[in-house]
Amino acid sequence: MTPSVPTASPLPVFAALLLYALLLFAVSRLTGRRAGNAAFFTSERRTPWYVAWWAMIGAAMSGITFVSVPGSVAQDAFSYLQMMAGFTVGQLLVAFWLVPFFYRQRLTSIYQYFETRFGPVSHRTGAWFFFLSKMSAAALKLYIVCAVMQQLIFDRFGVPFWGNVLATMAIVWGYTRRGGVRAVIGADLLKTTVLLAALLTTIGAILGRLELSVGEAWREVWASPASRILFLDDPASDRYFWKMFAAGIVLLVAMTGLDQDLMQRNLSCRSVGDAQKNIVLTAVCQIVVVALFLILGVLLYRYAAVAGLSLPAKSDRLFPLVATGGGLPVAVGMLFVVGFAASSFSAAGSALTALTTSCTIDLLGGARRDEVALTRLRRRVHLGMAGVMALLVLLFGYGADESTINLIYKVAGYTYGPILGLFLFGRWCRLRVRDGLVWLPALLAPILAALLQGAAARWFGYRIGFELLLYNAALTMFGLWLLRERRS
Repeated sequence: MTPSVPTASPLPVFAALLLYALLLFAVSRLTGRRAGNAAFFTSERRTPWYVAWWAMIGAAMSGITFVSVPGSVAQDAFSYLQMMAGFTVGQLLVAFWLVPFFYRQRLTSIYQYFETRFGPVSHRTGAWFFFLSKMSAAALKLYIVCAVMQQLIFDRFGVPFWGNVLATMAIVWGYTRRGGVRAVIGADLLKTTVLLAALLTTIGAILGRLELSVGEAWREVWASPASRILFLDDPASDRYFWKMFAAGIVLLVAMTGLDQDLMQRNLSCRSVGDAQKNIVLTAVCQIVVVALFLILGVLLYRYAAVAGLSLPAKSDRLFPLVATGGGLPVAVGMLFVVGFAASSFSAAGSALTALTTSCTIDLLGGARRDEVALTRLRRRVHLGMAGVMALLVLLFGYGADESTINLIYKVAGYTYGPILGLFLFGRWCRLRVRDGLVWLPALLAPILAALLQGAAARWFGYRIGFELLLYNAALTMFGLWLLRERRS
């Protein structure tokens, strides 16, 4: 099932996407020169901090985020900023706790730490959980952009969905196959620039049509009920401040600090200090960018009411509706489409690179091979990962419905719990565990966390939201404690 989006002229959209794809391959050519395995995996730790900073501003935003954050204000107001506050604290923990540790370890894959601390089974367990989470999430994000592009372009030219997926995946595979992390950072530079251009252009166009000055728009936004930030009245609510704040801290540490995809950008910097500058500045800038997307959401609803546009059934269709079919200048629609595609291409490319790194180093023992054998293995894995991702996108396209998509997102969220639990247990205590059985608590913890979530809602009326990751990690740590080796 594909999302319903407004129609638009396919030729300008196709031309804009073709231009962006050519820019990606130009970046790939520049970054892929004399790029060996070290450049593919870690960019040889030579990325200037200001380059990593600009790239990281948009790195955490996928195409889904691009359209979902503005649309969410009708139901959730500005409550997302509560989680952003937690994200900021989490960024500081990553910068000043995790980054120095990873630099001292000189790791190619961050999951190599599990082998040195616990053993080879723990290493592979962490890597497999990362693989399941990242592959399903990346395929879903790519499916969304393929579904939208199918309606905007490919259906008009009679190209079937599988042809669309293969063409899109070929672009993602092609621009990352040589440069790896270097190419990903280059794509993120383009992505951040296009995202900000689309965001600011849309806000400017809406203000022009509504005949509002910046000051007048500011007053309208903050006078709107949708601009409420703090929710302190109902601890059982998913939007309760302390739940979202605490969850933001833990989610950031787990899904950025312990995510090979995002951490390999930070670890590509020349030094610990450079990586820390990048992370702290990124945290500040991401708050500003998210706040602008939320402000855009209020303006989108205001514009839709004035223009007489029927609100779509799904809130994340609002931005596409206004940008491509709401009577705004053509440039707004083109920038939206390119920004949407840039977000998804970049997210898929970085995920493909991270999956290649983790599978090559963690699951197939690539670190023990010589340079020639490692290069050959890396290229085969990279192509194989692209094939698996394309297959999953096709499965979403031909068999998925909304409930399946939501389930995949929930499953992807659960898989970070065991990774976080393993890492925290390893860093906070000196106990040794029976490595051969580590997979057991890692597998049971997400299941028990899901059962706990259902029981809390049914018996106590308490809704466990994003903080589920805390329970998941705690259950993993408890299981590891039960597996501790007792001294004789």
